[in-house]
Amino acid sequence: MAETLSSLADLQTSSLAPAVAETPVHVQKLDKQGRAYATGKRKNAVARVWIKPGKGLATVNGKPLDVYFARPVLRMILSQPLVLVDRITQYDVTVTVNGGGLSGQAGAVRHGIAKALTYYEPDLRPALKKEGFLTRDSRVVERKKYGHAKARRSFQFSKR
Repeated sequence: MAETLSSLADLQTSSLAPAVAETPVHVQKLDKQGRAYATGKRKNAVARVWIKPGKGLATVNGKPLDVYFARPVLRMILSQPLVLVDRITQYDVTVTVNGGGLSGQAGAVRHGIAKALTYYEPDLRPALKKEGFLTRDSRVVERKKYGHAKARRSFQFSKR
């Protein structure tokens, strides 16, 4: 039934001691063509990202990156994970993105690129995680409520 322990040393060597938690081992995940695939999300935008070794070319929905994301700020957002790990010219990136606006799509692509990098090179995970690129930004637009002009804005009050 219950085992009797006579000393503190018996307690430490018994089977009641808690198991030491092991850190998960991340392995490389590639498809048949040798590409790493990941899905990135932000607001209502969903980006499917494939990366493979190459010259640093990037296409978004079949267009060059600088044509699809014309604003420099959006292009800077996309390049952040690659610049952080100094891999800007080592991978070709192919993206299909839909939903949301350009800002949400840029955030979704950044999230997808960071995840795909960790699948291709698991050793990069701590650096990307520390900067917050692997965390999905869960903020979304609040829904409109009944009796309100918007989500929280009320109609103008009138006494008469």
